[in-house]
Parts: sequence; C-alpha cells; structure tokens
Amino acid sequence: MLLFLQILFTMFIAEMGDKTQLLMIAMTSRYKLRDIIIGSGASILALNAIAVGLGALISQFIPTWLIKIVAALAFFYFAWTTLCKVEDGEEENVKESKFPPILTVFGTFFIAELGDKTQLTAITFAANEGVNNAILVWLACSIGLFAADLIGMLVGHLIESKMPAGFLDKLAFVIFAVFGFTTMKDGVCLLTAGWISWVIAGCAAALFAVLCVCTWKKHQKVCQG
Repeated sequence: MLLFLQILFTMFIAEMGDKTQLLMIAMTSRYKLRDIIIGSGASILALNAIAVGLGALISQFIPTWLIKIVAALAFFYFAWTTLCKVEDGEEENVKESKFPPILTVFGTFFIAELGDKTQLTAITFAANEGVNNAILVWLACSIGLFAADLIGMLVGHLIESKMPAGFLDKLAFVIFAVFGFTTMKDGVCLLTAGWISWVIAGCAAALFAVLCVCTWKKHQKVCQG
C-alpha cells in the first residue's frame, strides 16, 4: 500500500503544471467534460500500459523527435481551429468533426503525453519494481496522472462558467500556440542543436501566424460583405 501511494503521489506532483494538465484546461472550451474525462482517462490507461509493459522499446521504433513534431503540428492545428471558433462565434463550427470527440481527445492527449516526463517516470518505476508489481505500478501511475489532469478540467470548467464569453477560447488559442512552438523546438533540437533549431521553430511559428492572419482577414471580409 505504501508503494502504491508513493508512486501515485510522485505522478501527481510530476503532472502538476505540465503541458497536458494545461491542455485539459484548453480542451474544456472545445469538448464536453464527459468526452474529456473518458478520452483522457482511456489515453492515460493506454499510455501507462505502454510505459509499464513496452515503454523501454518505444524509443527503438518511434524516434522521439518525430513524436514531438507530430505533437507540435497537432497543437498548431487545435490553435487554428480554436481561432476559427472565436472568429465565427459559434461553438458548433469546431466541435463538428469526422472523428468522435472522445477519440479526438484520446489521440491528442496520447500524442502530447507520449515520451513526456510522466511516462518516463512510469517506465522508471516499472523497471525498479519488477514484473510482480506491474499492475500496481500501472494503476498508481494512471490514478495519479488522471487526478492531476482532473484538476485541469475543473479549472477550465470554472473559467468557462465565471469568465466572459470567449475568454476560455482565447486562452485555449494561446496555450495551443505556445505548446506548438515549444514542442516543435524540442523536436527539432533532437535533430540539430543550437540556433538552427530556433530558426526552424520560428519559421513554423511564422507560417502558423500567417495562417491565423489570413483566417482573420477572411472572416473580416465575410462580415463586411
């Protein structure tokens, strides 16, 4: 029992203030709490199962830089679609998707958390405690991670209910955009170090900014027409 609580508390603290916790706040502006809870919960269980069972093999098949770049592109996409929602002023425009909300939340959370420090923490615990404690490690890591992210969901829900209309959407746009840039830089840094990584990440951010400006201008023309 002591080992279970130790692992749970460690994962909870490791996740506090992490990008996926802030991601939960941002997602509150896009999806229902039920979809976020189910999608992120399933993703957490899957992620920790990989960490405990096959985590040590991930780096041999999927390069970390590729995971981070894919995650960065996902963050940029969600920032852009959130901007579209802000400009259109209609919640349904972004929520309509060919993928179910639960599946979208699952995939986004999975990519964002894959290879993150909390998953590496789960791998470390699994390696230290051995096969006999694999289920205990999996449950403790999953509960600790979900408890921290649940706080993010509740904070997002509170902001949405107490703040002026559109505030959470603007906050979500900033969160997604910042994560897009920082995650892109982290991914590029694994390929090339120094100022070149900043240049490439900056170019990606500049292209994203151009897309956002074009989206805004298009909306302005529609409103004026």
